[in-house]
Amino acid sequence: MNNQVYLYIAVMALATYLVRMLPLVLLRKEIKNVYIRSFLHYVPYVTLAAMTFPAIITATGNLISGVIGLLCAVIIAYVDGNLFKVSVGACAAVYIVELIMRLL
Repeated sequence: MNNQVYLYIAVMALATYLVRMLPLVLLRKEIKNVYIRSFLHYVPYVTLAAMTFPAIITATGNLISGVIGLLCAVIIAYVDGNLFKVSVGACAAVYIVELIMRLL
């Protein structure tokens, strides 16, 4: 088992290296296609959303309070857009929902 750990680490290192190296080697010219450039522009945002969305809902340990906190954050962000207000509003919504759920 211990010898396989080094094999796993080597395979993951190779996979990580290839993912970073291949675009540099294969794409030497500037990408001029508008659709591909638009797609590549939004990849970081989509990746961040895909990683954080499940964590937002499950962070409280209660699905209902997580969803209500997310909805509250989305509404505040749409109306105002201030990050501080969004985070405080979402935290307050989760806190209030958790208090109500504890009383019921």
